[in-house]
Amino acid sequence: MNITIFSIGTQGDVRPFIALGLGLQAKGHKVCIASGKTCETLVKSQGLSYAPLTADFLEVMAKDPRAIQRGLNPLALMTTARRHLKDMSQHWATEGLAAAEGADLLLGNGMMAVLANSLGEALNIPAVETHLQPVTPCPDIPPMMLTPPEKPRNGFINEMLYHLLRAVTWRMLSAAYSPVRSELKLSTLPWYGPYYRQKKQDRRILYGYSPALLPPSLTWPIGVQVCGNWYLEGESQWCPSDELVQFLANGEKPIYIGFGSMLSDDTDNLSAIIYDALALSGRRAIIATGWGGLTSQANNNPNVLVIDAAPHDWLFPRVALAVHHGGAGTTAATIKAGIPSVVVPFFGDQPFWAWRLQKNGVAPKMLKRAELTAPQLAKAIEDASQESMRINADKLAQKVAEENGVDTAISLLEQWGLLKHDSPSTAAA
Repeated sequence: MNITIFSIGTQGDVRPFIALGLGLQAKGHKVCIASGKTCETLVKSQGLSYAPLTADFLEVMAKDPRAIQRGLNPLALMTTARRHLKDMSQHWATEGLAAAEGADLLLGNGMMAVLANSLGEALNIPAVETHLQPVTPCPDIPPMMLTPPEKPRNGFINEMLYHLLRAVTWRMLSAAYSPVRSELKLSTLPWYGPYYRQKKQDRRILYGYSPALLPPSLTWPIGVQVCGNWYLEGESQWCPSDELVQFLANGEKPIYIGFGSMLSDDTDNLSAIIYDALALSGRRAIIATGWGGLTSQANNNPNVLVIDAAPHDWLFPRVALAVHHGGAGTTAATIKAGIPSVVVPFFGDQPFWAWRLQKNGVAPKMLKRAELTAPQLAKAIEDASQESMRINADKLAQKVAEENGVDTAISLLEQWGLLKHDSPSTAAA
């Protein structure tokens, strides 16, 4: 079968779907990943087909770094995101049709679920939603778009917040998708969006996160399934620099500090806080500057090594703990490596994953970036270094190691009658 997977965002948003695509390819299917140009090389390097979508989030964050700061407040983010998405989506109908040409099944991640569903409707192709964080309303899991409360909310109120946030989300997405659906000659969606067009039992959603980290809600219908993480394997063959190898060998395990694709309008100040915290903690550290969220202020400090980036599956097993932003991909990498975390959220779902790490006993309480101080960060690093945290991290890693998210997702698609068994020779013909 021919399968097109739609996923945009940072590489952390796309890597899980490359992993899923490789699993599908191993079963004999042909897979195309439709994504932004920043992920083209990664997709092609893994042997999958690539289709372009206009979606350059690095450019957006570089032009408007304050968008990240607004990302922890859904209402404040809405106007900014609505404008950026409208600009991005001008070619999505044309690009989406090209990506879906000849496809037998469409998978749409996150905000791309609406595009996949719309293309499926226009072309009469089955479409399945995929997400890396929970979005299905329920009384027992707090909405990931809001910072989780100290104490659990009333279940009814919790579920109503999901529905309210759906309306907010559609207000943001409609600027992009109303023109797309018009160009596809589809009906206009109602003000509350596409979320209630299907019966609960008919909606298919695959979640690509670990049920050990966050068990599924007991109230979700059978068509909503938590598969486990979709890990992109094989990057452990990455070749590190001699400098990195030597630094790792020349002392106790360092800590990792990096915020990946997150940018900031106060990069120098945040970097200064981190270096001051390291001085207070006395710890060795590897600092990854990523897309520019941090700057190098090491000044030949032998206890600090500054790098651009390194694959998490290679580096994280070699460090003592990770200070990071709490993105879904980075969070998954820390639990797989069996290391504790210190989380400083920037955006979106990151406070939610910080909360889950804390609840699993593998991270202290998240640190608010706007209020961050060097003593706070040094104390959090000390707390995350406790023996109890290391033991909990090891236990969680063992649970995650028993999961196979890719195989589970493929098995569910087969059970739902959406995948037919193709032999590799048939697929190659």
